[in-house]
Amino acid sequence: MQITTDRMYQAILDKDPSFEGVFFTCVKTTGIFCRPICTARKPKFENVEFVPSAKEALGKGYRPCKICEPLRLPDETPDFIQALLDEIRDNPGKKIKDWELSSRSLEPHTVRRWFLKNHGMTFHAYQRMFRLNTAFKKLQQGETVTDAAFGTGYESLSGFGDSFKAVFGVSPREGKAQGVIDLTRLETPIGTMFAAAVPEGICLLEFTDRKALPTELKALAKHYNSVVLQGDNPHFAKLKQQLEEYFGGSRKEFDLPLAMPGTVFQQSVWRELLSIPYGNTRSYAEQAERLGKPTAVRAVANANGMNRMSIIVPCHRVIGTDGHLTGYGGGLWRKQWLLDLERGR
Repeated sequence: MQITTDRMYQAILDKDPSFEGVFFTCVKTTGIFCRPICTARKPKFENVEFVPSAKEALGKGYRPCKICEPLRLPDETPDFIQALLDEIRDNPGKKIKDWELSSRSLEPHTVRRWFLKNHGMTFHAYQRMFRLNTAFKKLQQGETVTDAAFGTGYESLSGFGDSFKAVFGVSPREGKAQGVIDLTRLETPIGTMFAAAVPEGICLLEFTDRKALPTELKALAKHYNSVVLQGDNPHFAKLKQQLEEYFGGSRKEFDLPLAMPGTVFQQSVWRELLSIPYGNTRSYAEQAERLGKPTAVRAVANANGMNRMSIIVPCHRVIGTDGHLTGYGGGLWRKQWLLDLERGR
């Protein structure tokens, strides 16, 4: 996908966040490079050049801007937020109140706003969901309702029961028929992603701005008779490590347990996607031909679009017959970025 220099220059004047990750602005007169959203004074058109990656900017001798910090991941979690997330994960029974945030020189409103923007809930709601997820798993592992409740910070059995029923629709004693899909937030060089997992494996990896994401989560919840909750999962650490290796250029194949519910046809299409080698592309027509269904090009494209496993199941490697990029839920600019990464550009 080609973007003109005029369009990129207008994007930096507008501080347009939709171009985050698409290009970086190198300023010849100062020797620095910036994100499109940088708030620094804008250089003249003739004094800039645009490059697709921070690596290329550094290779040309430019220094990262101290204002927009282009070497940080887009939407990277601030250190003080990460410390709170780590504390909740390590001790889900602890309740961090606003007064305690203030005692740590943290503004409660700032923390609340970050969680609303990035998790769709307040900081205190996030703590409650994580605590409830932990309690649910204790019940699944055979602990008594009393031990699960008080072991995760609930002050009364009635309070625990009310919270549990509000989320799961049943009492804690009846909760073993229910399940939980764990949800976590990951940061990548091309934007924030949500990952979801069940005991069998990773069941979703999507960019947070994908329009179909709520529908996908709803379908998974229905399939697994489960509730989607913020929480930790044994599969997440391996997923995070392998994604970092992939974006760092040292991993070409993923080795992760995947849980991909779908129709027989959809699963055959997704298996075919997994067979496309790193750094290669196929057309939708070629994909249909390899499946033995040469007339089912549209159905194959639709099944590609139903793939919930971005990057790992590489639907970004499927292009139009004429070689143009088409149809990627994460945005065509991300599709181009991933292909360029795999081609060593």
